[in-house]
Amino acid sequence: MNRIIYGDNLEILKTLPKSSVTLIYIDPPFNTGKIQKRKQLKTVRDKNGDRVGFKGMRYKTYVLGEKGYNDRFDNYLHFLEPRLREAHRILTPNGSLYFHIDYREVHYCKILLDRIFGRESFLNEIIWAYDYGARTTKKWPAKHDNILWYARNPKDYIFNYEVIERIPYMAPGLVGPEKAARGKLPTDTWWHTIVSPNGREKTGYPTQKPLGVIRRIVQASSNPNDTVMDFFAGSGTFGEAALILGRKFLLIDNHLQAIDVMKKRFSKYPHVRFERYSSHGLRPAP
Repeated sequence: MNRIIYGDNLEILKTLPKSSVTLIYIDPPFNTGKIQKRKQLKTVRDKNGDRVGFKGMRYKTYVLGEKGYNDRFDNYLHFLEPRLREAHRILTPNGSLYFHIDYREVHYCKILLDRIFGRESFLNEIIWAYDYGARTTKKWPAKHDNILWYARNPKDYIFNYEVIERIPYMAPGLVGPEKAARGKLPTDTWWHTIVSPNGREKTGYPTQKPLGVIRRIVQASSNPNDTVMDFFAGSGTFGEAALILGRKFLLIDNHLQAIDVMKKRFSKYPHVRFERYSSHGLRPAP
């Protein structure tokens, strides 16, 4: 059963069996010290509109709503540590954790993860690079996130080299037609656009990650019918990638806005169950 649970992820993680999940991906709050928010907009043609579009036609913008949360922690590592220890406990012997963060906290988080998993279990720091949005003039504009990959056992872990989707060669004429047609394996630097504010993929969730990035993780580090998990589920991108690739998922989030976004996102998929966790256990979500 593919399950989405509303509740405190730490309390829910404590109820899960040891060695029960093959892949955990988490995209926790980044501790930016800001309110993370995104407005949902609608534009309609209006001769007195506030913006100009294709062929000089004017459009008016309406704000439909706004989603957001406070991304500020007094002790960020103290918040993360018990959750990461539970993640380590519930991973299968050949399982992996992908931890998605940015430049502000990545160095501190890596030290914490080294302590929990062991330095020898650190396999990669993946740089997800993108080129979109405003650019500061006061320093080099930050246009990347960091994804730390840890294996439960560094001598036995899943890495599906043969099925990972390839990317084009920069100079296909230098490698021959056979290699050029197949493409090459991505390196630890992934160039991929963010979710377009006007694209079909958008859900309105403020920190939504692109399906292409998450698909690559699920494809590489789990197998069909494996159980995979994201306990900071947000917009539910990880769950959709799991469904597309034939995995079973468990998603957890304690923000009702995230649950509302996921209810809409997964309405087209059968057999996705929503639940609410409390001190009395799991109940069907309203």
